[in-house]
Amino acid sequence: MTDARVVRGDGIESEPVDAADGMSKGVLLGPETTPTLSLRRFELDPGATVPEHTNEIEHEQYVLSGEYVVGISEPSETPIDGDAASETEYTVSAGDSIHIPAGAVHWYRNEGDEPGTFICAVPNGDDSIELV
Repeated sequence: MTDARVVRGDGIESEPVDAADGMSKGVLLGPETTPTLSLRRFELDPGATVPEHTNEIEHEQYVLSGEYVVGISEPSETPIDGDAASETEYTVSAGDSIHIPAGAVHWYRNEGDEPGTFICAVPNGDDSIELV
């Protein structure tokens, strides 16, 4: 016997993300459906930004549409001139994949005229989001 399930897209409701004006999230598969992994769909409106923040859990993301900037800052083992982190910004578009390690400071910015949408997979369990 299998625990396979299909969740229809027309039953997924999106809601605004509290800490980010212009971003919405819909849970495609969550803890009530799968024991180990959640799958979520995010949309970042044109001109929207998500502030710098950290999560206790890692993220894997796949860009569905649009183009936007993802910034990721990882702790540096050899700080230069007092800098404690290495910051990189990536412009991503449909078909790109992103890995954000647990604890990494990250942020988003949509400078385009189209929404940016992506799928985000995260392990189920406790997560703490901290604004930086």
